[in-house]
Amino acid sequence: MSGEGRVHVTVGDVAREAGVSVATAARALGDYGSVSAKSRARVEQAAASLGYSPNMVARSMITGSTKTIGVIVADIENQFFQRVLRGITHITSERGYDLVLANTDESLDRERRALRVMTSRRVDGIILSPTEVADTQEIRAVAESGVPIVLIDRRLRGVNVDSVGIRNRGATYDATTRLISLGHKHIAVITGGTAESAPVLKNATVATLRRLSATTLGTRTAGYREALEAAGLAYQSDFVAANGFRQEDARAATVAFFALPDPPTAIIAFDSLLSLGVLQGLRDVGARSPDDVSLIGFDDAPWAEVVDPPLTVIGQPTLEIGVQAATLLLDRLAGRGRAHVHHRLETTLIERGSVGLPRLNGVRTSPRAGQ
Repeated sequence: MSGEGRVHVTVGDVAREAGVSVATAARALGDYGSVSAKSRARVEQAAASLGYSPNMVARSMITGSTKTIGVIVADIENQFFQRVLRGITHITSERGYDLVLANTDESLDRERRALRVMTSRRVDGIILSPTEVADTQEIRAVAESGVPIVLIDRRLRGVNVDSVGIRNRGATYDATTRLISLGHKHIAVITGGTAESAPVLKNATVATLRRLSATTLGTRTAGYREALEAAGLAYQSDFVAANGFRQEDARAATVAFFALPDPPTAIIAFDSLLSLGVLQGLRDVGARSPDDVSLIGFDDAPWAEVVDPPLTVIGQPTLEIGVQAATLLLDRLAGRGRAHVHHRLETTLIERGSVGLPRLNGVRTSPRAGQ
């Protein structure tokens, strides 16, 4: 019997070709229940011969599983999410799961649509990087419907699910403190925030920033602010850029910094795309790192070591974030795990050539100058 010309091959077709009952064919194709090795081999041979493609939704109604995991990320172009995905697939492929991927571009509407698509396809679980203004009510509803969710990068208050990320506040605190130790007093940050978050990122107290839901930007900005306060340095809202997540946004922010009467002597960019934008902005204004301004970026992207000078970065364990997120989700699907957990992994400040002593009035100073 040939599958050529058939519009859709059913389990019944495979059963007839293999000479077994429909129930036996379904168990073999769905990988559940008891099937003899001989019958399984006949069914698999018949399925291959006919070009059978399983209906995953129908399969889930029988087995309770589609063996698929939904992954929703904020920006697939970002090196951070690419590495996290590598870690996720390392675990899911070993456990026999496929991925359904969605990209939100930090759009709340796209996030909501992605969640609905994932649930309509009956994915077994979801790994989600929430948008900056995430719909906590919808995410909570999905979790309460019985679809387990693991959050990556960002944690949501009021949503009882697992999460995996880094010590964001500590990362920026350490980076800012390092710059201060070199004598920098005018340190700017490019957060990647948008019009919705900019007023809070620029003007909120440290306590408020630490409590922000659905964003790493608040906690990273809090760490920066805390380091300034610990050193007795003034906080300047003009030194907090929150005008978009794109490379060109960081480029424009950098140019704007250098238009200030007293530009920053150091900049911290909150992800690798923003770091590239800063480098472009420095080129636009004829400045260079670290001669005119020191630069620290987040994420140890492959290009960070080959730019001139090599970029100092806050290295994140991105692969491990993906591995832990996938492991948490699959363990929960397997019935393991009780209380929800929130893993916060350590970062590493990788010092290269883009950080140096501050240059004031055209002269490179020592850390004690001006004190």
